[in-house]
Amino acid sequence: MAVIKHKGQRVGMFIDTQNLYHSAKNLYGGKVNFGKVVEDALAGRDLIRATAYVITTESGDEKSFFEALGKVGITTKTKDLQIFAGGAKKADWDVGMAVDAISLAPKLDAVILVTGDGDFVPLVEYLKVTEGCQVECVSFGRSTSSKLIAAVDDFLDLDENPHPYLIGTHPRRRR
Repeated sequence: MAVIKHKGQRVGMFIDTQNLYHSAKNLYGGKVNFGKVVEDALAGRDLIRATAYVITTESGDEKSFFEALGKVGITTKTKDLQIFAGGAKKADWDVGMAVDAISLAPKLDAVILVTGDGDFVPLVEYLKVTEGCQVECVSFGRSTSSKLIAAVDDFLDLDENPHPYLIGTHPRRRR
């Protein structure tokens, strides 16, 4: 399928914030410029909704980050960090992100998943086949599932030019 990107195309963006945050931190020792990610992924098309799925902690340190996302037009959905009796922690939005993408898909021409998580391959297949959506992925290629890259219609690899997508850091050399 040829990738179609035109001005009137209705786009929904679903951002796996933890996935991108940890990729930027582990690969470059930096933080993600989500505003630039949204701008470049959108490529001049009509944004219907951009949602970032985020985790809140007991300290509440992330409040300014959530406000910054809102200033660039990204809605946040929050979930509390779960801490289990043994000390294990869990912060997972995969099902919520998938349900939201499926729910909004009838109103969209393209769905952009901002994640490298291969668990989203069944979602990609559903959106393409059942809903007829073009599905795109945006992530750091070195930390993105090859199966996810193969499943989507288009992949924006942030590793190809990481500088604009990082805040306050000097990217490490590629390994």
